[in-house]
Amino acid sequence: MATSAVPNIKLQFLREYEARHKHGYKLASEYMNPKLIEVMDILGFNKHYASAEGNYLHDDAGNAYLDLHSGEGFASLGHNHPFINHALTEALASKLPDGVQIHHSTLSGLLAEGLCNHLPNGLDRVFFTNSGTETVEAALKFARAASRRPRLLSCESGYHGLTYGALSVSSEDYFRKGFGPLLPGCDRVPFNDPESLERELAKKDVAAFIVEPIQGRAVTLPEPGYFKEVERLCRKYNTFLIFDEIQTGLGRTGRWFALDHWGIEPDFVLVAKALSGGHMPVGAMISRRAIFDKVFDTLDRCYVHHSTYARNRLSMTAGLATLEVMERDHLVDNAERMGKRLMDGLLKLKERYSLLKDVRGMGLMIGFELGCPDSFRSKMEWKLIHAASAGLFPQLIVIPLHRDHKIITMASGHNDVIKLLPTLIITEKEVDYFLAAMDSILKNSEEVGGENWKTIFQIAKRTVKGGEA
Repeated sequence: MATSAVPNIKLQFLREYEARHKHGYKLASEYMNPKLIEVMDILGFNKHYASAEGNYLHDDAGNAYLDLHSGEGFASLGHNHPFINHALTEALASKLPDGVQIHHSTLSGLLAEGLCNHLPNGLDRVFFTNSGTETVEAALKFARAASRRPRLLSCESGYHGLTYGALSVSSEDYFRKGFGPLLPGCDRVPFNDPESLERELAKKDVAAFIVEPIQGRAVTLPEPGYFKEVERLCRKYNTFLIFDEIQTGLGRTGRWFALDHWGIEPDFVLVAKALSGGHMPVGAMISRRAIFDKVFDTLDRCYVHHSTYARNRLSMTAGLATLEVMERDHLVDNAERMGKRLMDGLLKLKERYSLLKDVRGMGLMIGFELGCPDSFRSKMEWKLIHAASAGLFPQLIVIPLHRDHKIITMASGHNDVIKLLPTLIITEKEVDYFLAAMDSILKNSEEVGGENWKTIFQIAKRTVKGGEA
């Protein structure tokens, strides 16, 4: 294709996008996932966002929405961070080689070095991937190959991704149903239960124990001392410890990695989501030299595990730019400060409103759990809503936050937890705005009969009538 034709193709694409911008949901329903579009329509989340910058999404009517979900933590530095945008533009203009499978760019080496510099000594080998679930798959393969053991252990209520290996070590039946048989040799133990873990490890056939530092589905925290004991048991029985930091890593919990809270040294650390600051699909499995040497053990096995796109120049550039911004702007410290401000504010609201059952988290990974209201009528309606759908009740808060206060949050899953994953650049003003909105919504939702309850009842009726989407 002639270079001179490229600008016209670009302009044609942009013109078509602008002309059909409001048809995005129709196109998605026609060619992709109509059930998801139906759910978004029911919940009122079918907005047409025209632009995004920093902590805000802007719809085509000019409204600004404060994003406290950040794409499940993906947009960790906010939307369209100018420094990363500039870095990507420069990388494109540089005409560096890309996609050459018999080539290792210096960019990938620099990013690998940057990640290792923030991890305990000994974690000094990096394998890049395109996503969190691919990162998990790599770790499971490497653990089995290096240990020569068949079994994999994970935790009940754990989540590690949706490809087959990752799904096999995940817990929730909602994601597993209909996709079996899954990977054999995968068993689960309760989270925060070292005794159950030791019973399985003592069989001496477990290749690895994979665990989230904070369980993401309901923001479940470890008990004091749990991970030090997990580390000791894995060492005792020669089982690899895989720390899945895909959501907690890179500043989310107020430390570079959540493992720093407990001073432990896993055999694998998995990162993704935030690694590109919200710009490119990229992940990384960081492990020990000895583990890599057992996988790539001969010259003819140097290519036994690889990923075509993983080290592409744009992903590597975005990763390097993300680390630079985090260090330059002290964003790990900001996550700790703003997380404390959010937690303190939510705990004060918990003292005043019975709907707020629990608040928990670390840094800017916070979950607040809704409970059954005090009044008899509220308790009856609460049971009816749960009978319609296990994950519906949090919409009592999520919908008015979005509709009335232009704040984006999400229910954490099929439970009563709403998870906050703000960007690492969130400010005091934005934290306080959210807390004021929560105060207003909780006050209006304490008793059945208000607009928020009516909305949930309508959705519950539609769910029962039409079946769960």
